[in-house]
Amino acid sequence: MANILDHPLISERYFFPRDGYFKNPFWVNCSDAQLACSYHEIDPVAKTVVHFHGNGEIVDDWQGDFVTLIQQMGCNCFLAELRGYGQSTGQPQLGKMVADVVPTIEALQRPASELIFFGRSVGSIFAIEAAAKFPQAAGLILESGVADVLERLLLRVSAAELGVSVDEFAVEVDSRLNHQLKMMRYSGPTLVLHTQNDGLVDVSHGQRLYDWAAGEKRLKIFPQGNHNDIMYVNAREYFGLVAEFISAV
Repeated sequence: MANILDHPLISERYFFPRDGYFKNPFWVNCSDAQLACSYHEIDPVAKTVVHFHGNGEIVDDWQGDFVTLIQQMGCNCFLAELRGYGQSTGQPQLGKMVADVVPTIEALQRPASELIFFGRSVGSIFAIEAAAKFPQAAGLILESGVADVLERLLLRVSAAELGVSVDEFAVEVDSRLNHQLKMMRYSGPTLVLHTQNDGLVDVSHGQRLYDWAAGEKRLKIFPQGNHNDIMYVNAREYFGLVAEFISAV
């Protein structure tokens, strides 16, 4: 039961890793896995946006324009990679991926007060974990985020397939991935971005994450775009909101 989140069926059905390559990765040692992250520094004393990408994406996808835009907002940009994705070693096991968050943040050797966590889609799981473990963080941005992880997992795997009851599975997920409690532990500023037309992670997830946020918060529900093109369809307003948020933290 202790390792149910690392069950091979969850890894196989919930995660969609891809290989990738870029020069000089920022390696994070997670004992049984090495994470190939990417750090882009403009000023050693500037705040750093720590970005956790979505499922089916890799750090390589976010190099370039995204990093440039974050830097233009006056921030360093750290692209966090997941185990089993890109050049990282290991397998995408959910429990271990959540545990990887702390060593990933600690590898930056920066005060939490200088970090802004940014999670997109599945990456919101790890950004929320980061905010809960480092509650002095300067800010939290969640785009197309997941409020109820159990709901998402049960879309792809049944408790019976994992050899446990529904109640047992719910208890285990809740013990590690209760986003309501984690959001309540973080009292810093939060920006939630979602689209009304999200066909993968319903807009109700964004609304719940906003409702649960304990500190100063803002919610933007875009009328255009879907789960995977929310940023592109709404680019001007999207990055305007991100820039406004960053300038205020």
